[in-house]
Amino acid sequence: MVAKKKSSSGRKYGKVAGKKVANAMRRKKKGTLKSGKGGKGGTVKSRKQAIAIGLSEARKKGAKVPKKKAA
Repeated sequence: MVAKKKSSSGRKYGKVAGKKVANAMRRKKKGTLKSGKGGKGGTVKSRKQAIAIGLSEARKKGAKVPKKKAA
């Protein structure tokens, strides 16, 4: 008898999180996405950084986003 693997419970990220990331990517492409507190940092060039900023904004809104991995 083979034990069945428990399937995950659906989506990892909520819809709001996806929208926030998409919005951040658009702002990156436009050149208006800034890094740092209050947007005082430089313009974001990295795709990964834009995604991280989008997820961070989603977390602040209370969207379904997994916790950050400990460094």
